[in-house]
Amino acid sequence: MVNIKLLNKSDNPTPVYKTKGAAGFDIASNEEVFLPPGAGLLLSTGIYLIIPEGYEGQLRLRSSMWKKTGIMPNAPGTIDSDYRGEIKIPIRNTHAHNSMHIWKGERVAQIVINKLPWVEMEEIDENTFNIPSNQTIRGGAGFGSTGNNE
Repeated sequence: MVNIKLLNKSDNPTPVYKTKGAAGFDIASNEEVFLPPGAGLLLSTGIYLIIPEGYEGQLRLRSSMWKKTGIMPNAPGTIDSDYRGEIKIPIRNTHAHNSMHIWKGERVAQIVINKLPWVEMEEIDENTFNIPSNQTIRGGAGFGSTGNNE
């Protein structure tokens, strides 16, 4: 088990895993907001974490937020182990005509904790990069190209 230290400066209950099989723990808004169509903001949670070195927190919107047409740009967001600021939730209202209402205390996002490998980079030259054993069928075809070479 990983020990995550949490400081709760909000009026909301301390986040917990809601079920034994939950991948993440929910966090709630520490403010009430109305987001006009197309608007976005960083939503305050009042939550601060100390995540051990070698781990990260992944911030994700709760799946129920689709009902409110909310999206989280840059999802999932990464919370590094050396970050000590307030966890804020980037959220945008994608509805074309309606404002989005988020209540204070409403569970909006979840945090999933993951163990990270530490990797070493080995710089190589272009000739080494291009040898046949380093190439793949996909190559540098770009996003959405998987399976298009069949």
